[in-house]
Amino acid sequence: MKIRIKRVYELPDKHDGRRILVDRLWPRGLTKENASIDLWLKDIAPSTELRKWFGHNPDRWEEFKEQYLAELKSNSEQIRLLKQELDKGIVTLVYGAKDEQHNQAVVIQENSEIFR
Repeated sequence: MKIRIKRVYELPDKHDGRRILVDRLWPRGLTKENASIDLWLKDIAPSTELRKWFGHNPDRWEEFKEQYLAELKSNSEQIRLLKQELDKGIVTLVYGAKDEQHNQAVVIQENSEIFR
């Protein structure tokens, strides 16, 4: 099972497999056609409250990861949907954040064992 991650603003390529958007909000300035999204799992994204609290502040990263993992583990339907996609082959989780090291796609990729 291979989970790749990529900013939604990067050009799609043939190695992406299924492109799944894992943001609660649609990325600004991007049309659905240009995004090449196969599936939008908006409910797998961090809750609005957690997202706003985190604000992509690296100082809050460790606590964000813990809280987001707790949210993920209690979100069995979204985990099931993502697992179904992973069972089909390569998946690239796409996200809108500018910070490529501190975002929900990184947390999902680093904790892929919850999808087995």
